[in-house]
Amino acid sequence: MSQKAIKLIECPRDAMQGIHDFIPTDLKATYINLLLQVGFDTIDFGSFVSPKAIPQLRDTKEVLAQLDLSNTRSKLLAITANLRGVQDAMLFPEIDYIGFPFSISETFQQRNTNSSIKESLATVEQMLELCDKHQKTAVIYLSMGFGNPYGDTYHTGIVEQWAAILVERGTKILSLSDTTGVSTPEKIRELLPLLVNSFPQAEIGLHLHSTPDTRNEKIEAAYLSGCRRFDSALKGFGGCPMAADDLTGNLATEGLITYLEKQGEPLNLHMDKWQQAMLLSSEVFQGM
Repeated sequence: MSQKAIKLIECPRDAMQGIHDFIPTDLKATYINLLLQVGFDTIDFGSFVSPKAIPQLRDTKEVLAQLDLSNTRSKLLAITANLRGVQDAMLFPEIDYIGFPFSISETFQQRNTNSSIKESLATVEQMLELCDKHQKTAVIYLSMGFGNPYGDTYHTGIVEQWAAILVERGTKILSLSDTTGVSTPEKIRELLPLLVNSFPQAEIGLHLHSTPDTRNEKIEAAYLSGCRRFDSALKGFGGCPMAADDLTGNLATEGLITYLEKQGEPLNLHMDKWQQAMLLSSEVFQGM
């Protein structure tokens, strides 16, 4: 058992964003309300981005209005892609965390947020100031953290360099993100301890995308390398529609739960609510 408590971040937003057929707002809210009762540390529930870019999440404000936060320990996280989205998210006191995908691949930063790395760093700086002002916490995703499919220069030193810049700017939570599923257990074992040891003032997490046949070995590599903050999604649904034509799914939460329980980690989850969410997911994610 680890000394630091495990933090599980459930990501229905990531699971939903690439689905073509629009999921009704009421159904989204019902599903997320069930997840709120499970006992996860955080629910990544929606995003404040252009509806043209991610039409599936155009109803984030309406979903938020239907969420019951009266009896949950989970906190809410929303993703943004530019300063306007950050400013919109600040208007909602129910939201604790504001996420921003900061890519170390110039090509993907343009593709994902329509801005350069330099412009995105300026956005992050303003975002950190606004979070301090509005009592929220920024979660910066170090996107393409394990490599990219575009031919942009990548090596471990680039990851460490940008992590240092972001932490120096005041980032308290840095999530190393494998946007296209290219990470390997070996690369996880190389990168994660490097960031954890180099930046003890920050919380270092992992947001891994993975195919089913490699999920377990990646979870084990991450856990044994000191990761205590995991992003995942029920049944491994999801992926990043801005990264590739074929989505590479998330880590499956049920597999993560099984592994961590075997390690003796006290997750304190309400599994009856989890089973209800599992059943409802077949209706939410029809056709996947």
